[in-house]
Amino acid sequence: MRSKVVFDTNILLSGIGWYGKPYNCLELARNGVIEGVTCRELLNELSEKLDAKLEFSAEQIIDTMADLTSFLSLVKISGNLHVIDNDPADDKVLECAIIAGATHIVTGDRRHLLPLKEYKGIRICSASELLILLGKG
Repeated sequence: MRSKVVFDTNILLSGIGWYGKPYNCLELARNGVIEGVTCRELLNELSEKLDAKLEFSAEQIIDTMADLTSFLSLVKISGNLHVIDNDPADDKVLECAIIAGATHIVTGDRRHLLPLKEYKGIRICSASELLILLGKG
């Protein structure tokens, strides 16, 4: 069975801006080795970060979103999940994964998400860990 993965915004941003292991994980989704899933809320957050942190132009952001949605499936979330009290923005990552039926969440969030290790049967791991799990690291 192919892994179904939700990439946290920090992984998407790192994969786009700095390559490395987050980029390698995104490439696994692009090449169909894993199924990548996201939601509009995560893409909106990414769009803001591309502007603020990488100073992407509006056209670069539109092109990046089109590229990502060419290989990441979109699911619709309600925004009603409340699990992470210290950072409610992380709830959308968890909700996206639940709705998508994801097997993994890939994140760099060491404060809130990685310490959980799993949520409702969904493994929460770093980009490095995912690559090792899939025999690609």
